[in-house]
Amino acid sequence: MTDGGFLRVAARKAGKSYDPDFIEAFSKAYPAADEELFRTLYYDCAPYHGQQRLPVSGLTQTFAGSDQWLQGLAKRDLIAVRRGVLKFRGYKLKKIPVTGTAALTDADFSPDFEQKGVDMRIGLDIASNSALNCVDRIGPVTADTDCVPAMKHARKNGIQVILFSSPGSAIPTELAQHSDFVRTISWP
Repeated sequence: MTDGGFLRVAARKAGKSYDPDFIEAFSKAYPAADEELFRTLYYDCAPYHGQQRLPVSGLTQTFAGSDQWLQGLAKRDLIAVRRGVLKFRGYKLKKIPVTGTAALTDADFSPDFEQKGVDMRIGLDIASNSALNCVDRIGPVTADTDCVPAMKHARKNGIQVILFSSPGSAIPTELAQHSDFVRTISWP
């Protein structure tokens, strides 16, 4: 169960090209020699698509991201894509505090987007898979502690939880405490 936002940030920090080939290669590295991958559930949002007014000039900015890469990823073997929604939350200053006396321009701001629904989908899938008892192990790839209640639920139902991490990523203590194993996956 891969949190695409988490993996994307970690991969880019490591200088990796983030695309469907990378995601598939990373997911194939999850299982140990004595394990079989049932399916990779990949959670992410399509890029924002819409128009918004710029904060200073009031001109219209068009965002026209494509979700073709998510559609392509969903067609791959043993990968299912679960989509959240990317919400526009306005503009935020690039530098705080503001220095100097020059008037602010649109270039001083960047769009602020928020991913919605991804954590909930991960939690629901962990809970439903553990309630159905259809797998022996569940492996979230995330640093989001919102998954802790679902991970606890899985363990109470006899499912082992393997927390997967990328090289160099910090693992929140709460997640490690509610996992049976923590496994770092090498970059493909």
